[in-house]
Amino acid sequence: MTDVLVETLQSALKVVLIVASPVLLIGLIVSLVISLMQAMTQVQEQTISLIPRMLAMLVAILLLLTWMFGKITEFATEMFRMTP
Repeated sequence: MTDVLVETLQSALKVVLIVASPVLLIGLIVSLVISLMQAMTQVQEQTISLIPRMLAMLVAILLLLTWMFGKITEFATEMFRMTP
């Protein structure tokens, strides 16, 4: 019983990491680019970094939504199949 629970939690965390990582990586890349530009121009305004990062992550979510939904649905289907 405990082994099944551990395996289920491991696969759930794996799905969360797979689904969230593209959006987080895009946010990281945008933040690095904006930070480099701020360092080069010596403009240190916090909102300049926040707005593009939020927009990039929103666009990434909208573009990857079908893929994310497919991964989550696949996981949920597998969990329901395992239920006795």
